[in-house]
Amino acid sequence: MEVMTALALARSWRPKTFSELIGQDHVVKALTHALDQGRLHHAWLFTGTRGVGKTTISRIMAKALNCTGPDGSGKMTSEPCGKCPACMEIDAGRFVDYIEMDAASNRGVDDIAALLEKAAYAPSNGRYKVYMIDEVHMLTNHAFNAMLKTLEEPPEHVKFILATTDPQKIPVTILSRCLQFNLKQMPVPLIVEHLEKVLAAEKVDYEVNALRVLAKAAQGSMRDALSLTDQAIAYAAGKVTEESVRGMLGTLDDAYLVRILDCLIAKDGASLLAVANEMGERSMSFSLALQDLSSLLQKIAAAQVVPESVLDDWPEAGEIRRLASQLSKEEAQLFYQITITSRPDLSLAPDEQTGFAMTLLRMLAFRPGSGGSSAPTPSAPPVNSARPANRSAGPSTAPSATPAAKTTSAAAPAPTNTGTAGPIDRPDWHGLMRQLPVRGLVQQLAHQTELQDWNDSATGVKATIVTPMPQLASESSVARLAEALTNHFGKPVKLVVEKGEVEGKTVAKVDAQIHQEKRLNAEQLIAADPFIQQLEKEFGAKVVGGSVKPL
Repeated sequence: MEVMTALALARSWRPKTFSELIGQDHVVKALTHALDQGRLHHAWLFTGTRGVGKTTISRIMAKALNCTGPDGSGKMTSEPCGKCPACMEIDAGRFVDYIEMDAASNRGVDDIAALLEKAAYAPSNGRYKVYMIDEVHMLTNHAFNAMLKTLEEPPEHVKFILATTDPQKIPVTILSRCLQFNLKQMPVPLIVEHLEKVLAAEKVDYEVNALRVLAKAAQGSMRDALSLTDQAIAYAAGKVTEESVRGMLGTLDDAYLVRILDCLIAKDGASLLAVANEMGERSMSFSLALQDLSSLLQKIAAAQVVPESVLDDWPEAGEIRRLASQLSKEEAQLFYQITITSRPDLSLAPDEQTGFAMTLLRMLAFRPGSGGSSAPTPSAPPVNSARPANRSAGPSTAPSATPAAKTTSAAAPAPTNTGTAGPIDRPDWHGLMRQLPVRGLVQQLAHQTELQDWNDSATGVKATIVTPMPQLASESSVARLAEALTNHFGKPVKLVVEKGEVEGKTVAKVDAQIHQEKRLNAEQLIAADPFIQQLEKEFGAKVVGGSVKPL
Protein backbone atom coordinates (compact mmCIF):
# COMPACT_ATOMS: atom_id res chain seq x y z
CA MET A 1 0.00 0.00 0.00
CA GLU A 2 1.47 3.35 -1.02
CA VAL A 3 1.49 6.05 1.66
CA MET A 4 1.09 9.62 0.45
CA THR A 5 3.03 12.27 2.36
CA ALA A 6 1.48 15.73 2.55
CA LEU A 7 3.70 18.64 1.65
CA ALA A 8 4.60 21.09 4.41
CA LEU A 9 2.51 24.26 4.33
CA ALA A 10 5.60 26.37 3.64
CA ARG A 11 6.14 24.37 0.42
CA SER A 12 2.57 23.81 -0.73
CA TRP A 13 1.71 27.50 -0.20
CA ARG A 14 4.87 28.94 -1.75
CA PRO A 15 3.87 31.71 -4.20
CA LYS A 16 4.27 30.77 -7.85
CA THR A 17 3.51 34.17 -9.38
CA PHE A 18 4.13 37.80 -8.49
CA SER A 19 0.42 38.27 -7.75
CA GLU A 20 0.61 35.63 -5.01
CA LEU A 21 3.52 37.31 -3.23
CA ILE A 22 2.61 38.91 0.08
CA GLY A 23 4.16 41.95 1.72
CA GLN A 24 6.74 42.80 -0.97
CA ASP A 25 4.74 45.12 -3.21
CA HIS A 26 7.65 47.52 -3.71
CA VAL A 27 9.80 44.73 -5.19
CA VAL A 28 6.98 43.25 -7.27
CA LYS A 29 6.16 46.64 -8.78
CA ALA A 30 9.74 47.31 -9.86
CA LEU A 31 10.30 43.84 -11.32
CA THR A 32 6.98 43.61 -13.18
CA HIS A 33 7.51 47.05 -14.75
CA ALA A 34 11.01 46.02 -15.88
CA LEU A 35 9.71 42.76 -17.39
CA ASP A 36 6.76 44.45 -19.14
CA GLN A 37 9.00 47.15 -20.61
CA GLY A 38 11.85 44.79 -21.49
CA ARG A 39 14.33 46.91 -19.53
CA LEU A 40 16.20 44.16 -17.70
CA HIS A 41 19.34 44.40 -15.65
CA HIS A 42 21.79 41.53 -15.72
CA ALA A 43 22.12 41.10 -11.94
CA TRP A 44 19.77 41.54 -9.00
CA LEU A 45 20.51 41.37 -5.28
CA PHE A 46 17.70 40.50 -2.85
CA THR A 47 18.39 41.18 0.82
CA GLY A 48 16.28 40.47 3.90
CA THR A 49 15.85 38.15 6.86
CA ARG A 50 15.00 34.47 6.49
CA GLY A 51 11.61 33.49 5.15
CA VAL A 52 10.57 36.74 3.47
CA GLY A 53 10.68 35.50 -0.14
CA LYS A 54 14.19 35.90 -1.58
CA THR A 55 14.40 32.42 -3.15
CA THR A 56 10.71 32.49 -4.09
CA ILE A 57 11.13 35.74 -6.05
CA SER A 58 14.19 34.26 -7.73
CA ARG A 59 12.17 31.29 -9.02
CA ILE A 60 9.32 33.51 -10.19
CA MET A 61 11.87 35.69 -12.02
CA ALA A 62 13.36 32.60 -13.68
CA LYS A 63 9.88 31.59 -14.88
CA ALA A 64 9.09 35.13 -16.07
CA LEU A 65 12.32 35.23 -18.11
CA ASN A 66 11.81 31.79 -19.67
CA CYS A 67 8.01 31.41 -19.95
CA THR A 68 6.81 30.46 -23.43
CA GLY A 69 3.08 30.41 -22.68
CA PRO A 70 0.66 27.46 -22.85
CA ASP A 71 0.97 27.32 -26.64
CA GLY A 72 4.76 27.54 -26.65
CA SER A 73 4.89 30.85 -28.54
CA GLY A 74 4.74 33.26 -25.63
CA LYS A 75 7.36 35.87 -24.81
CA MET A 76 9.03 37.04 -21.62
CA THR A 77 6.28 38.18 -19.24
CA SER A 78 5.60 39.46 -15.73
CA GLU A 79 2.79 36.89 -15.48
CA PRO A 80 4.31 33.43 -16.10
CA CYS A 81 1.70 30.92 -17.18
CA GLY A 82 2.76 28.07 -14.91
CA LYS A 83 1.80 25.57 -17.65
CA CYS A 84 4.62 25.67 -20.17
CA PRO A 85 7.57 23.25 -19.83
CA ALA A 86 9.88 25.98 -18.45
CA CYS A 87 7.43 27.06 -15.72
CA MET A 88 6.55 23.51 -14.71
CA GLU A 89 10.17 22.36 -14.61
CA ILE A 90 11.29 25.37 -12.55
CA ASP A 91 8.46 24.69 -10.07
CA ALA A 92 9.55 21.05 -9.92
CA GLY A 93 13.22 22.04 -9.46
CA ARG A 94 14.57 20.33 -12.58
CA PHE A 95 14.96 23.11 -15.16
CA VAL A 96 18.52 22.75 -16.41
CA ASP A 97 18.94 26.46 -17.19
CA TYR A 98 17.98 27.57 -13.68
CA ILE A 99 20.83 26.84 -11.28
CA GLU A 100 20.53 27.44 -7.54
CA MET A 101 23.82 27.48 -5.63
CA ASP A 102 24.21 27.67 -1.86
CA ALA A 103 27.25 29.82 -1.15
CA ALA A 104 27.36 28.56 2.44
CA SER A 105 28.56 25.16 1.21
CA ASN A 106 30.09 26.22 -2.13
CA ARG A 107 32.02 29.29 -1.15
CA GLY A 108 35.45 28.79 -2.66
CA VAL A 109 37.01 30.26 -5.78
CA ASP A 110 36.99 26.84 -7.49
CA ASP A 111 33.21 26.54 -7.07
CA ILE A 112 32.65 29.98 -8.58
CA ALA A 113 35.14 29.33 -11.39
CA ALA A 114 33.26 26.15 -12.37
CA LEU A 115 29.94 28.02 -12.37
CA LEU A 116 31.29 30.87 -14.50
CA GLU A 117 32.87 28.45 -16.96
CA LYS A 118 29.46 26.89 -17.64
CA ALA A 119 27.89 30.35 -17.98
CA ALA A 120 29.74 30.85 -21.25
CA TYR A 121 27.59 28.19 -22.95
CA ALA A 122 24.18 28.96 -24.41
CA PRO A 123 21.03 27.81 -22.57
CA SER A 124 19.97 24.22 -23.25
CA ASN A 125 16.20 24.69 -23.24
CA GLY A 126 15.38 28.16 -22.00
CA ARG A 127 15.64 31.74 -23.16
CA TYR A 128 18.09 32.65 -20.37
CA LYS A 129 20.44 30.88 -18.04
CA VAL A 130 19.56 32.10 -14.55
CA TYR A 131 22.08 31.63 -11.74
CA MET A 132 20.75 32.08 -8.23
CA ILE A 133 23.46 32.27 -5.53
CA ASP A 134 21.94 32.08 -2.07
CA GLU A 135 23.68 33.47 1.05
CA VAL A 136 26.18 35.10 -1.30
CA HIS A 137 27.86 36.92 1.59
CA MET A 138 29.46 33.56 2.55
CA LEU A 139 31.74 33.57 -0.52
CA THR A 140 35.45 34.07 0.06
CA ASN A 141 37.19 37.23 -1.10
CA HIS A 142 38.91 35.28 -3.88
CA ALA A 143 35.54 33.96 -5.04
CA PHE A 144 34.10 37.48 -5.11
CA ASN A 145 37.09 38.68 -7.13
CA ALA A 146 36.57 35.85 -9.62
CA MET A 147 32.95 36.99 -10.11
CA LEU A 148 33.64 40.65 -10.74
CA LYS A 149 34.30 40.67 -14.49
CA THR A 150 31.53 38.24 -15.39
CA LEU A 151 29.05 39.98 -13.09
CA GLU A 152 29.80 43.32 -14.74
CA GLU A 153 29.64 42.11 -18.35
CA PRO A 154 27.91 38.72 -18.44
CA PRO A 155 26.93 37.00 -21.71
CA GLU A 156 23.60 38.18 -23.12
CA HIS A 157 21.92 34.88 -22.23
CA VAL A 158 22.92 34.94 -18.52
CA LYS A 159 21.15 36.56 -15.58
CA PHE A 160 22.46 36.56 -12.00
CA ILE A 161 20.26 36.65 -8.92
CA LEU A 162 22.05 37.01 -5.59
CA ALA A 163 20.39 36.63 -2.18
CA THR A 164 21.69 37.36 1.29
CA THR A 165 20.63 37.91 4.88
CA ASP A 166 23.75 39.99 5.56
CA PRO A 167 24.45 42.54 2.78
CA GLN A 168 27.05 44.37 4.90
CA LYS A 169 29.48 41.51 4.25
CA ILE A 170 29.29 41.85 0.47
CA PRO A 171 32.10 43.91 -1.12
CA VAL A 172 31.00 47.26 -2.55
CA THR A 173 32.49 46.21 -5.90
CA ILE A 174 29.80 43.51 -6.09
CA LEU A 175 27.01 45.75 -4.76
CA SER A 176 27.74 48.39 -7.40
CA ARG A 177 27.15 45.84 -10.17
CA CYS A 178 23.67 44.78 -8.98
CA LEU A 179 20.21 46.23 -8.65
CA GLN A 180 19.50 45.89 -4.93
CA PHE A 181 16.08 45.20 -3.40
CA ASN A 182 15.53 45.02 0.34
CA LEU A 183 12.70 42.67 1.24
CA LYS A 184 10.62 43.69 4.25
CA GLN A 185 9.77 41.63 7.29
CA MET A 186 6.14 40.58 7.42
CA PRO A 187 3.99 42.53 9.91
CA VAL A 188 1.88 40.47 12.32
CA PRO A 189 -1.54 41.50 10.86
CA LEU A 190 -0.44 40.47 7.36
CA ILE A 191 0.79 37.07 8.59
CA VAL A 192 -2.47 36.51 10.49
CA GLU A 193 -4.51 37.37 7.40
CA HIS A 194 -2.54 34.89 5.31
CA LEU A 195 -2.74 32.13 7.93
CA GLU A 196 -6.52 32.58 8.06
CA LYS A 197 -6.66 32.04 4.30
CA VAL A 198 -4.38 29.00 4.48
CA LEU A 199 -6.23 27.26 7.33
CA ALA A 200 -9.61 27.95 5.74
CA ALA A 201 -8.39 26.30 2.54
CA GLU A 202 -6.88 23.40 4.53
CA LYS A 203 -10.21 23.03 6.43
CA VAL A 204 -8.55 23.43 9.85
CA ASP A 205 -10.46 25.12 12.69
CA TYR A 206 -8.59 27.85 14.54
CA GLU A 207 -8.80 30.74 16.97
CA VAL A 208 -7.67 34.13 15.66
CA ASN A 209 -5.71 34.78 18.85
CA ALA A 210 -3.79 31.55 18.24
CA LEU A 211 -2.76 32.86 14.82
CA ARG A 212 -1.63 36.14 16.41
CA VAL A 213 0.62 34.20 18.77
CA LEU A 214 2.06 32.20 15.85
CA ALA A 215 2.58 35.35 13.77
CA LYS A 216 4.38 37.07 16.63
CA ALA A 217 6.62 34.03 17.19
CA ALA A 218 7.54 33.99 13.47
CA GLN A 219 9.30 37.37 13.90
CA GLY A 220 8.55 38.68 10.43
CA SER A 221 9.11 35.42 8.51
CA MET A 222 6.16 34.03 6.55
CA ARG A 223 7.96 30.73 6.09
CA ASP A 224 8.49 30.39 9.83
CA ALA A 225 4.84 31.26 10.42
CA LEU A 226 3.70 28.47 8.09
CA SER A 227 6.13 25.99 9.63
CA LEU A 228 4.92 26.87 13.14
CA THR A 229 1.33 26.52 11.94
CA ASP A 230 2.15 23.04 10.64
CA GLN A 231 3.55 22.20 14.06
CA ALA A 232 0.51 23.70 15.82
CA ILE A 233 -1.90 21.60 13.72
CA ALA A 234 -0.05 18.43 14.73
CA TYR A 235 0.23 19.54 18.36
CA ALA A 236 -3.42 20.47 18.74
CA ALA A 237 -4.69 17.37 16.90
CA GLY A 238 -7.82 19.34 16.11
CA LYS A 239 -8.71 22.99 16.49
CA VAL A 240 -5.69 25.30 16.69
CA THR A 241 -6.40 27.18 19.92
CA GLU A 242 -4.49 29.93 21.69
CA GLU A 243 -3.96 27.66 24.70
CA SER A 244 -2.48 24.83 22.59
CA VAL A 245 -0.22 27.22 20.66
CA ARG A 246 1.07 28.85 23.84
CA GLY A 247 1.66 25.40 25.31
CA MET A 248 3.59 24.37 22.19
CA LEU A 249 5.71 27.53 22.12
CA GLY A 250 6.09 27.94 25.87
CA THR A 251 4.92 31.53 25.57
CA LEU A 252 3.07 33.49 28.19
CA ASP A 253 -0.62 34.19 28.40
CA ASP A 254 -1.18 37.95 28.42
CA ALA A 255 -3.18 37.49 31.63
CA TYR A 256 0.07 36.74 33.47
CA LEU A 257 1.65 39.93 32.18
CA VAL A 258 -1.34 42.00 33.25
CA ARG A 259 -1.25 40.38 36.70
CA ILE A 260 2.44 41.26 37.02
CA LEU A 261 1.81 44.91 36.21
CA ASP A 262 -1.19 45.04 38.53
CA CYS A 263 0.99 43.69 41.36
CA LEU A 264 3.61 46.36 40.61
CA ILE A 265 0.97 49.09 40.64
CA ALA A 266 -0.36 47.78 43.99
CA LYS A 267 3.21 47.32 45.31
CA ASP A 268 2.22 43.76 46.27
CA GLY A 269 5.50 41.83 46.47
CA ALA A 270 3.93 38.60 47.78
CA SER A 271 1.51 38.34 44.85
CA LEU A 272 4.30 39.26 42.44
CA LEU A 273 6.43 36.31 43.57
CA ALA A 274 3.35 34.07 43.53
CA VAL A 275 2.89 34.85 39.81
CA ALA A 276 6.54 33.95 39.14
CA ASN A 277 6.13 30.65 41.04
CA GLU A 278 2.97 29.83 39.10
CA MET A 279 4.78 30.45 35.83
CA GLY A 280 7.60 28.17 36.99
CA GLU A 281 5.15 25.39 37.80
CA ARG A 282 3.83 25.61 34.23
CA SER A 283 7.41 25.46 32.84
CA MET A 284 7.05 28.74 30.95
CA SER A 285 10.01 30.37 29.24
CA PHE A 286 11.10 33.27 31.43
CA SER A 287 13.21 34.76 28.65
CA LEU A 288 10.15 34.89 26.40
CA ALA A 289 8.17 36.23 29.35
CA LEU A 290 10.50 39.22 29.63
CA GLN A 291 10.32 39.69 25.88
CA ASP A 292 6.50 39.69 25.96
CA LEU A 293 6.46 41.96 29.01
CA SER A 294 8.70 44.50 27.29
CA SER A 295 6.43 44.36 24.23
CA LEU A 296 3.36 45.04 26.39
CA LEU A 297 5.12 47.92 28.19
CA GLN A 298 6.06 49.44 24.84
CA LYS A 299 2.39 49.41 23.81
CA ILE A 300 1.43 50.97 27.15
CA ALA A 301 4.05 53.71 26.76
CA ALA A 302 2.86 54.38 23.21
CA ALA A 303 -0.77 54.53 24.42
CA GLN A 304 0.19 57.16 27.00
CA VAL A 305 1.63 59.42 24.31
CA VAL A 306 -0.50 58.45 21.29
CA PRO A 307 -3.79 56.92 22.51
CA GLU A 308 -4.93 56.08 18.99
CA SER A 309 -1.97 53.69 18.62
CA VAL A 310 -4.02 51.06 20.50
CA LEU A 311 -6.06 49.14 17.92
CA ASP A 312 -9.51 47.93 18.91
CA ASP A 313 -8.96 44.49 17.38
CA TRP A 314 -6.12 43.76 19.80
CA PRO A 315 -7.30 41.24 22.41
CA GLU A 316 -5.42 43.17 25.09
CA ALA A 317 -6.60 46.63 23.96
CA GLY A 318 -8.78 47.23 27.02
CA GLU A 319 -6.05 46.20 29.46
CA ILE A 320 -3.48 48.37 27.69
CA ARG A 321 -5.71 51.44 28.02
CA ARG A 322 -6.38 50.70 31.69
CA LEU A 323 -2.72 50.13 32.56
CA ALA A 324 -1.70 53.23 30.57
CA SER A 325 -3.94 55.30 32.86
CA GLN A 326 -2.68 53.65 36.09
CA LEU A 327 1.06 53.70 35.39
CA SER A 328 2.94 56.97 35.14
CA LYS A 329 4.88 57.60 31.95
CA GLU A 330 8.12 57.43 33.94
CA GLU A 331 7.17 54.06 35.46
CA ALA A 332 6.33 52.59 32.04
CA GLN A 333 9.68 53.75 30.67
CA LEU A 334 11.63 52.46 33.69
CA PHE A 335 9.89 49.06 33.73
CA TYR A 336 10.53 48.69 29.98
CA GLN A 337 14.22 49.49 30.49
CA ILE A 338 14.52 46.98 33.34
CA THR A 339 12.89 44.17 31.32
CA ILE A 340 15.08 44.55 28.24
CA THR A 341 18.32 44.92 30.21
CA SER A 342 17.52 41.96 32.47
CA ARG A 343 17.11 39.36 29.70
CA PRO A 344 20.87 38.77 29.24
CA ASP A 345 21.22 38.40 33.01
CA LEU A 346 18.96 35.35 33.13
CA SER A 347 21.87 33.14 32.03
CA LEU A 348 23.94 34.44 34.95
CA ALA A 349 21.29 33.71 37.58
CA PRO A 350 21.24 30.43 39.57
CA ASP A 351 18.23 29.52 37.41
CA GLU A 352 15.89 31.40 35.05
CA GLN A 353 13.04 31.59 37.54
CA THR A 354 15.30 33.19 40.15
CA GLY A 355 16.56 35.70 37.59
CA PHE A 356 13.00 36.49 36.52
CA ALA A 357 11.83 36.93 40.13
CA MET A 358 14.75 39.30 40.79
CA THR A 359 13.76 41.34 37.75
CA LEU A 360 10.23 41.72 39.12
CA LEU A 361 11.59 42.69 42.55
CA ARG A 362 13.87 45.23 40.88
CA MET A 363 10.84 46.85 39.23
CA LEU A 364 9.05 46.82 42.59
CA ALA A 365 12.02 48.34 44.46
CA PHE A 366 12.82 51.15 42.05
CA ARG A 367 10.64 54.09 41.14
CA PRO A 368 11.41 57.08 38.89
CA GLY A 369 13.32 59.69 40.86
CA SER A 370 13.96 57.33 43.78
CA GLY A 371 17.72 57.59 43.36
CA GLY A 372 17.97 53.81 43.47
CA SER A 373 16.57 53.57 46.99
CA SER A 374 14.22 50.85 47.99
CA ALA A 375 10.45 51.01 47.83
CA PRO A 376 8.90 53.47 50.28
CA THR A 377 8.02 52.30 53.76
CA PRO A 378 5.38 53.78 56.09
CA SER A 379 8.03 55.98 57.74
CA ALA A 380 9.25 57.30 54.40
CA PRO A 381 6.67 58.83 52.01
CA PRO A 382 6.63 57.53 48.41
CA VAL A 383 9.24 59.14 46.22
CA ASN A 384 6.73 60.61 43.82
CA SER A 385 5.10 62.50 46.71
CA ALA A 386 8.37 63.59 48.32
CA ARG A 387 8.75 67.25 47.57
CA PRO A 388 10.45 70.11 49.44
CA ALA A 389 8.18 71.43 52.17
CA ASN A 390 9.97 74.80 52.31
CA ARG A 391 11.63 76.52 49.39
CA SER A 392 14.00 79.41 49.37
CA ALA A 393 12.83 82.64 47.74
CA GLY A 394 12.62 82.60 43.98
CA PRO A 395 12.04 79.68 41.60
CA SER A 396 13.42 76.23 42.26
CA THR A 397 16.73 75.73 40.49
CA ALA A 398 17.75 72.09 40.69
CA PRO A 399 21.16 71.65 39.00
CA SER A 400 20.01 68.46 37.26
CA ALA A 401 17.42 70.48 35.35
CA THR A 402 19.37 73.73 34.95
CA PRO A 403 23.18 73.19 34.76
CA ALA A 404 23.93 76.87 35.35
CA ALA A 405 21.99 76.94 38.63
CA LYS A 406 23.98 77.94 41.67
CA THR A 407 22.05 76.36 44.53
CA THR A 408 19.35 73.86 45.30
CA SER A 409 17.45 73.79 48.58
CA ALA A 410 15.09 71.24 50.05
CA ALA A 411 13.57 70.48 53.41
CA ALA A 412 12.23 67.12 54.51
CA PRO A 413 8.79 66.69 56.06
CA ALA A 414 8.87 67.27 59.80
CA PRO A 415 9.29 64.05 61.83
CA THR A 416 6.69 62.94 64.30
CA ASN A 417 9.00 63.79 67.24
CA THR A 418 9.67 67.36 66.14
CA GLY A 419 10.61 69.57 69.06
CA THR A 420 12.01 66.84 71.26
CA ALA A 421 15.58 67.31 70.08
CA GLY A 422 17.74 69.97 71.66
CA PRO A 423 20.37 72.14 69.93
CA ILE A 424 22.56 70.18 67.54
CA ASP A 425 26.25 70.93 67.25
CA ARG A 426 27.96 70.97 63.85
CA PRO A 427 28.28 67.26 63.04
CA ASP A 428 31.16 65.20 61.67
CA TRP A 429 29.81 65.40 58.14
CA HIS A 430 31.89 62.62 56.59
CA GLY A 431 31.10 60.18 59.39
CA LEU A 432 27.43 61.14 59.21
CA MET A 433 27.27 60.60 55.45
CA ARG A 434 28.72 57.09 55.84
CA GLN A 435 26.11 56.02 58.38
CA LEU A 436 22.95 57.51 56.82
CA PRO A 437 20.62 54.75 55.49
CA VAL A 438 20.55 56.00 51.89
CA ARG A 439 21.40 54.14 48.71
CA GLY A 440 21.82 54.68 44.98
CA LEU A 441 22.01 58.22 43.65
CA VAL A 442 21.18 59.69 47.06
CA GLN A 443 24.21 57.94 48.56
CA GLN A 444 26.40 59.13 45.68
CA LEU A 445 25.25 62.71 46.34
CA ALA A 446 25.97 62.33 50.06
CA HIS A 447 29.48 61.02 49.38
CA GLN A 448 30.24 63.90 47.02
CA THR A 449 29.46 66.74 49.47
CA GLU A 450 31.19 68.82 52.12
CA LEU A 451 29.43 70.72 54.90
CA GLN A 452 29.90 74.48 54.48
CA ASP A 453 27.47 75.97 57.01
CA TRP A 454 25.28 74.60 59.86
CA ASN A 455 22.64 76.85 61.45
CA ASP A 456 20.51 75.36 64.23
CA SER A 457 17.36 77.14 65.47
CA ALA A 458 14.19 76.38 67.36
CA THR A 459 12.34 75.55 64.15
CA GLY A 460 15.00 73.33 62.67
CA VAL A 461 18.40 73.17 61.00
CA LYS A 462 19.53 74.86 57.81
CA ALA A 463 22.61 73.16 56.35
CA THR A 464 24.56 74.46 53.37
CA ILE A 465 26.63 71.86 51.53
CA VAL A 466 28.95 72.10 48.53
CA THR A 467 29.37 69.50 45.78
CA PRO A 468 31.61 69.46 42.69
CA MET A 469 29.02 67.24 40.94
CA PRO A 470 25.76 69.26 40.74
CA GLN A 471 24.28 66.74 38.31
CA LEU A 472 23.71 64.45 41.30
CA ALA A 473 21.70 67.10 43.15
CA SER A 474 18.31 66.50 41.58
CA GLU A 475 15.31 67.82 43.47
CA SER A 476 14.23 64.33 44.58
CA SER A 477 17.75 63.31 45.68
CA VAL A 478 18.19 66.49 47.77
CA ALA A 479 14.74 66.00 49.31
CA ARG A 480 15.50 62.39 50.28
CA LEU A 481 18.87 63.32 51.76
CA ALA A 482 17.16 66.06 53.80
CA GLU A 483 14.55 63.52 54.87
CA ALA A 484 17.25 61.09 56.05
CA LEU A 485 18.92 63.86 58.06
CA THR A 486 15.57 64.86 59.57
CA ASN A 487 14.92 61.28 60.69
CA HIS A 488 18.46 61.06 62.07
CA PHE A 489 18.36 64.27 64.18
CA GLY A 490 14.67 64.23 65.10
CA LYS A 491 14.04 67.76 63.87
CA PRO A 492 13.48 69.37 60.44
CA VAL A 493 16.62 69.76 58.33
CA LYS A 494 16.64 72.07 55.31
CA LEU A 495 19.42 71.52 52.79
CA VAL A 496 20.89 74.17 50.49
CA VAL A 497 23.20 72.69 47.86
CA GLU A 498 25.81 74.86 46.17
CA LYS A 499 27.96 74.00 43.21
CA GLY A 500 31.70 74.37 43.73
CA GLU A 501 34.99 72.68 44.47
CA VAL A 502 35.38 71.38 48.00
CA GLU A 503 38.28 72.56 50.13
CA GLY A 504 38.57 69.43 52.20
CA LYS A 505 37.93 65.82 51.20
CA THR A 506 34.55 64.29 50.50
CA VAL A 507 33.78 60.69 51.44
CA ALA A 508 34.26 59.75 47.80
CA LYS A 509 37.72 61.41 47.72
CA VAL A 510 38.77 59.67 50.93
CA ASP A 511 37.61 56.31 49.61
CA ALA A 512 39.41 56.93 46.31
CA GLN A 513 42.62 57.80 48.16
CA ILE A 514 42.39 54.66 50.28
CA HIS A 515 41.83 52.56 47.16
CA GLN A 516 44.79 54.20 45.44
CA GLU A 517 47.06 53.47 48.41
CA LYS A 518 45.92 49.85 48.46
CA ARG A 519 46.56 49.54 44.73
CA LEU A 520 50.07 50.99 45.04
CA ASN A 521 50.84 48.61 47.90
CA ALA A 522 49.56 45.70 45.84
CA GLU A 523 51.71 46.74 42.87
CA GLN A 524 54.77 46.94 45.13
CA LEU A 525 54.07 43.47 46.51
CA ILE A 526 53.65 42.09 42.99
CA ALA A 527 56.88 43.77 41.83
CA ALA A 528 58.79 42.32 44.80
CA ASP A 529 57.41 38.81 44.38
CA PRO A 530 60.30 36.38 43.50
CA PHE A 531 58.11 34.35 41.15
CA ILE A 532 57.06 37.45 39.18
CA GLN A 533 60.68 38.61 39.02
CA GLN A 534 61.71 35.20 37.66
CA LEU A 535 59.02 35.38 34.96
CA GLU A 536 60.19 38.84 33.94
CA LYS A 537 63.82 37.69 33.78
CA GLU A 538 63.39 34.37 31.96
CA PHE A 539 60.42 35.05 29.70
CA GLY A 540 60.42 38.82 29.31
CA ALA A 541 57.06 39.01 31.03
CA LYS A 542 55.76 42.41 32.06
CA VAL A 543 53.08 43.47 34.51
CA VAL A 544 50.69 45.81 32.72
CA GLY A 545 50.51 49.12 34.54
CA GLY A 546 47.21 49.75 36.29
CA SER A 547 46.07 46.13 35.91
CA VAL A 548 46.76 45.15 39.54
CA LYS A 549 43.69 45.44 41.74
CA PRO A 550 43.77 45.12 45.55
CA LEU A 551 41.52 42.51 47.13
